[in-house]
Amino acid sequence: MSGHSKWATIKHKKGAADAKRGKLFAKLIKQVEVAARQGGGDPDSNPTLRTMFQKARDNSVPLDTIERAVKRGTGELEGVSYEPITYEGYAPAGVALYIDVLTDNRNRSGSEIRSLLSKNGGSLAEPGAVAWQFERKGIVLLPKGELTEDDLMLVAMEGGAEDLVAIGDNWQITCEPTDLNGLRDTLESENIEFTSADLVMVPQQTVELDTSDAKKVLNLIEILEDNDDIQDVYSNFDISDEVMEELAAD
Repeated sequence: MSGHSKWATIKHKKGAADAKRGKLFAKLIKQVEVAARQGGGDPDSNPTLRTMFQKARDNSVPLDTIERAVKRGTGELEGVSYEPITYEGYAPAGVALYIDVLTDNRNRSGSEIRSLLSKNGGSLAEPGAVAWQFERKGIVLLPKGELTEDDLMLVAMEGGAEDLVAIGDNWQITCEPTDLNGLRDTLESENIEFTSADLVMVPQQTVELDTSDAKKVLNLIEILEDNDDIQDVYSNFDISDEVMEELAAD
């Protein structure tokens, strides 16, 4: 499956998300603020804000912190104006990268991203060079637990799901971006717990990596994700379960 889901699984096993909780909070708050600025502060009439709001809550961001971010976005509180930018590039082994950025300084972000790529075996590409290889989708990840594929499929389809696949110990449900909130509501109404529900860029084709190339690609992605301005890094790599277990064990 796509690099985003495999990378999320690897990070979960290694506990990397907990180690960087403060940085994650800052990025989620920024996403909430921008969503409110672009579409208003009412989650009921701003589906993007609702998604970002819930994403922040799923990651234990305090409610009052999220609400202040919404007010900064709507102008009720003073705040910094962030600009959304997308960068495209390549990682080692020809892996395509689609990088979502929120920044208050376009020149700084562009320079930093170019430097991070070039120092770690990657390169920056022209706009449009890799974007055509990705499609925005809603992705829900949930542990298999006692759920059977047939039972979960029935609930998922009711919520607007397009596909259901197994990834290691997890199920991955795919839907159209506009159906993500409805899918969340359906799962919650059936008391089905999920690990994450997010809008992501899904690759149309993938590049399979061996252990050596996988380490290089994941190292670059981790370095990029550590940058304060970079919100998400999507890629089109694929790795076998055997290689993924090796990486998770390191």
